[in-house]
Amino acid sequence: MKKDLLIAGWCILLSTWGATGQVTLQHLLTENLVNPLGINVAAPRFSWQLTAAQRNVQQAAWEIKLTAGKTAVWNSGKVNSAQSVQVPYAGNPLQPATKYSWQVRVWDTAGKVTPWSAPATFQTALSSPADWKAQWIIPGFTEESDRPAVLYRKTFTLPKKIRTATAYITAHGLYEAQINGQRVGDAYLTPGWTSYNKRLQYQVYDVTSLLVTGANAMGVTVGNGWYRGYLAWGGNKNSYGSDAGLLVQIAITFTDGSTQNLITDGTWKSSTGPIRYDEIYHGETVDTRAEKSGWTNAGFNDTDWSQTQTSDFSKDVLVTTYNEPVKKHETFKPIKVLTTPNGKTVLDFGQNLVGWVMVKAKGNSGDSIVIKHAEVLDKYGNFYTENLRVAKATATYILDGKEERTLEPHFSWFGFRYIQVEGYPGEINPDNFTAVALYSDMQPTGTFTCSQPLLNQLQHNIQWGQRGNFLDVPTDCPQRDERLGWTGDAQAFSRTASFNFGVNNFFAKWLHDVTADQRADGAVPHVIPNVLGPNSSASTGWADVCTIAPWNMYLAYGDKRILEEQYSSMKAWVGYMQAQSKNDLWQTGFHFGDWLFYRPFDDNDGKAAVTDKYLIAQCFYAHSTQLLINAAKQLGKTEDVTTYGELLQKVKAAFVNEYLTPNGRLVSPTQTAYVLALQFDMLPEALRAQAAARLVQNIKDYRNHLTTGFLGTPYLCHVLSRFGYTDMAYTLLLQETYPSWLYPVKMGATTIWERWDGQKPDSTFQTPGMNSFNHYAYGAIGDWMYRVIAGLDTYEDGPGYKHIKIQPHPGGGLTNAAATLQTYYGTVSSGWSTNGNELTVDVEVPANTTAAIYLPASPESTITESGIALSAQKDLQVATSDDQYVMVKAGSGKYHFVISGAH
Repeated sequence: MKKDLLIAGWCILLSTWGATGQVTLQHLLTENLVNPLGINVAAPRFSWQLTAAQRNVQQAAWEIKLTAGKTAVWNSGKVNSAQSVQVPYAGNPLQPATKYSWQVRVWDTAGKVTPWSAPATFQTALSSPADWKAQWIIPGFTEESDRPAVLYRKTFTLPKKIRTATAYITAHGLYEAQINGQRVGDAYLTPGWTSYNKRLQYQVYDVTSLLVTGANAMGVTVGNGWYRGYLAWGGNKNSYGSDAGLLVQIAITFTDGSTQNLITDGTWKSSTGPIRYDEIYHGETVDTRAEKSGWTNAGFNDTDWSQTQTSDFSKDVLVTTYNEPVKKHETFKPIKVLTTPNGKTVLDFGQNLVGWVMVKAKGNSGDSIVIKHAEVLDKYGNFYTENLRVAKATATYILDGKEERTLEPHFSWFGFRYIQVEGYPGEINPDNFTAVALYSDMQPTGTFTCSQPLLNQLQHNIQWGQRGNFLDVPTDCPQRDERLGWTGDAQAFSRTASFNFGVNNFFAKWLHDVTADQRADGAVPHVIPNVLGPNSSASTGWADVCTIAPWNMYLAYGDKRILEEQYSSMKAWVGYMQAQSKNDLWQTGFHFGDWLFYRPFDDNDGKAAVTDKYLIAQCFYAHSTQLLINAAKQLGKTEDVTTYGELLQKVKAAFVNEYLTPNGRLVSPTQTAYVLALQFDMLPEALRAQAAARLVQNIKDYRNHLTTGFLGTPYLCHVLSRFGYTDMAYTLLLQETYPSWLYPVKMGATTIWERWDGQKPDSTFQTPGMNSFNHYAYGAIGDWMYRVIAGLDTYEDGPGYKHIKIQPHPGGGLTNAAATLQTYYGTVSSGWSTNGNELTVDVEVPANTTAAIYLPASPESTITESGIALSAQKDLQVATSDDQYVMVKAGSGKYHFVISGAH
């Protein structure tokens, strides 16, 4: 009954939209990408945005037409549907390696039809291993022990004028390609990192403009990368193989319709060049004296190069690229040139970032420039690299004595704010050094600002932690000898990540590797791709990434396919926990627990922060089971809903029997224990309020400080707000002394730290064995800032911000806060500001969505919208009110609320 009334209310609201104004369409996406190349799904999904100046714009129907060249392929006809995001193709099977163009038009609720949109395009990938005519090739020479990067080269002739040319490239290692002296594409660190023995990505490029009629040449450099370089610890290398293989296929169509393929085969040549050494952890050595000038041009003499060998490496593992590649982004100039107390020359770029430094230099032949990288200076101002462990993180450039040139790495990158420069010829000029940020080409989507500068810096640090660590996989740290895809960190941060950047495809790709590396018994490894071995698996809160991340992506983007594709993985993990349990209680196996929680060494009152790891495991067992039920509901798997619903009740009952006293006290009296028990509804409803009170008392006992680690921290403030303690959540957020979110900010941090006290108040450091200054996990507080402070949220019945919840929570002494988010529907925003007893709330709702706006007001408050009394505003419907909020329903548009007498 209540649901029917809500639907009727929305219908009344939306019917008020008049027939004036023009709706237009923009931002067409295929598989969440703009004009992508290399789509390999049977039914690509199309998305578009409606824009209009008027309010309450809603789509009633759509029509898509799709062509290949001038040939009509599919016309959907008019489809009565409000869906404008991820609409699946429903025509005849698409052909491989074919370019398609599509347009859309829509009808609004008043029956008006838009013009056809501007065309969008996509190109399908190779559909099967049989489509690959190319052969894998490997060098035709014996590699040196340091394994310099391998150069591959081929000259070829194109006899006619070229219409189109598409290149398909992958490698065992990292590659950079050139055709006729010009770089192919603007991606770096390709083909990216996947579980190579099961899934190896290839990239697709339009290279039409790089080719010419007549003589051509292609050159590809292959470095070690993740495939055969050092990974993890103990001198581990060659994780996937020891070769530097290359696979290239270029499909060329001439203007007369005839075709020609350029493929890798035994006719290619191989050699080495200036990149004498490259390792992800240790850096790169470039000897410019060893350059082979013009080697990617047709006229180069390669008679002394070795013939390549062909190999039968599998093509069955080849997959097209799902996510945005790594690209260059922001650049930084040094803000200071320092001479440290021990006499070293150090440049400070002002921002801890991930990437490398481009160096302009000219010197004598044999001059060697050595650049070392560090995140911090020690308390004396000296260059500090001990926390990099065995990673050398060094770029070395040997000059050839010729003209000035700009030098940079190719297959290694660094996490740094500072560089130490040795051997630079001449005086250091800051203009000759440029730091470049490298990360996956995620589109920025979210912003958060407020009146508290420290919180604004915290938001900056959260976003830069994500930039630095979302480098094809979600890494735990980008600077030391690790840089692995730790699953616990990723699940903790996944929802925050989805606000700041568009990570739908990023996580979809990585979750395919979660499934690929998941053990047959359902256990999920600690790191993905898994290079630690099959026994490094099944830690609670880490393995649960396979349920948590898909559900968070579904909420953020409304992407049901991610649930479909990950459902078997989700189910297998719950099955693993079920198999490990006795009487529905999971108390076996290794667990990291509440990693890096605050340890109060002087604590003797029984309230120490150590949380029982099996208590945590039982909480996440229940949580993953609940998320599996949620996914089953969305996918129509009714039997699983029933089966796992029954299991969930047993898991929670076992928790109560084992870990809860009759009076409602948990056996681990810690913040994390209470947070997880409350967040995941582990306690009987009648005992939840007292448990929340115990949590608050614990916080007070620690002088209003948190003690949580990686697993408790993401939910701490959410639980406090849920149970009416938003003021305490603000107190924790705004706490400036250790341990707190703002302590690193006060210490000058520009990214999120791995530890609450990575640098101590006396400027000494935590143990160097594990002390990253760029580690996003604790940045998960961002989710509370966006969803609670600014109040920007989404409902499960309309995920992806189709149905929006806007409920700001003024407090904490802030005078204003605002968040904006670029969704698939357009911009949604929520901002508030205070002036005495007057509160202003500004909201933007994108077209083809609806919002429930909760205004912080009492029934006695006076509320206006755009200067009109709320009760007289025809564009809005007042739905409910209580002592805290007045809820109004709104369609699309911009709204300006002023609340007088706000509490």
